[in-house]
Amino acid sequence: MAVEVLILKESAPGERRVAATPETVKKLIGAGAMVRVEPGAGSQAGFVDQAYAEAGAQLADGQARGQADLLLCVQPPAAADIERLKQGATLVGMLQPQADPARVAALQARGLLAFPLERLPRTTRAQAMDVLSSQAGMAGYKAVLIAAQLAPRFFPMLTTAAGTIRPSKVLVVGAGVAGLQAIATAKRLGAQIEGFDVRPETREQIESLGGKFLDLGVSAAGEGGYARQLTDEERAEQQRRLAAHLKGIDVVVCTAAVPGRPAPKIVSAAMVEGMKPGSVIVDLAAETGGNCEATRPGETIEHNGVTVAGPLNLASMGAVHASEMYARNVYNFVALFLKDGALSFDWEDELLAKTRWPEPAAAG
Repeated sequence: MAVEVLILKESAPGERRVAATPETVKKLIGAGAMVRVEPGAGSQAGFVDQAYAEAGAQLADGQARGQADLLLCVQPPAAADIERLKQGATLVGMLQPQADPARVAALQARGLLAFPLERLPRTTRAQAMDVLSSQAGMAGYKAVLIAAQLAPRFFPMLTTAAGTIRPSKVLVVGAGVAGLQAIATAKRLGAQIEGFDVRPETREQIESLGGKFLDLGVSAAGEGGYARQLTDEERAEQQRRLAAHLKGIDVVVCTAAVPGRPAPKIVSAAMVEGMKPGSVIVDLAAETGGNCEATRPGETIEHNGVTVAGPLNLASMGAVHASEMYARNVYNFVALFLKDGALSFDWEDELLAKTRWPEPAAAG
């Protein structure tokens, strides 16, 4: 019998994305799978049940979770839901197993083979499967739109009968995928844009998007395209120079992250207090604690006249395109082991071997 694939309806609060679209459902069926979709799974992303049916999927009933061989999701199901999955099934999504002991226990109790896609090696071959990058792009875009909405000023320069309005000065902290998308978006909106990152190799990327590279004299080039943690001395010098620069900035968008660790604190409360009243900070890193000391995850506050926003799950705000990108990432990953209607895992393939959880040494 063909492998049974189930597209889960997300249950996390505020989550609007879906792990498969009618486009990728057709591809899964083309690979020999029998695909079921939970009712309403794609409705908040603009993909109605009828569209999935026309693509060849069946609507799932209440027994589907306990029967599916392969389950696709965006965020992890609740531990209680995991406990009802088929013994030994395969689960693919942004699962973050170590974030919740109850989730770990449920995954282990059911003997599930989990592929947390945030663990995917970031190699050239894996780019088409890189959910972190595709979703970060949407998050960076939305962060700048939030900043433009909160800012009590125009972003572009305007020449009006009432005089000339100077462009807003926008600083993007962190030049990963989210930061670069934020820089590009702010530039399109007409802002005077700067990008700051402790990795010197990002200068060319920032400048290619029309931004100015803010050089604070501190380099923290690390492995795998991420920054290493700064020494105490480096951090102190960085903070001194950044504090002086922020006094002339209108909008700050924070995007800096270190994988597997809390977000680095880059903008101190004292720096916020030194900024002009009416300035805005949008902290995209709020999910992991924030780059700004004043950030309160999930809230927008005012701190000494500065608006500080800590939005969560920004990618979900652009659910249509975020889902389209995520679903293609997931299909490209699943295609590594879904062949001729069966699941076949090649553990010599590093993309599978390094993404799987638990790792073989920890299994059992």
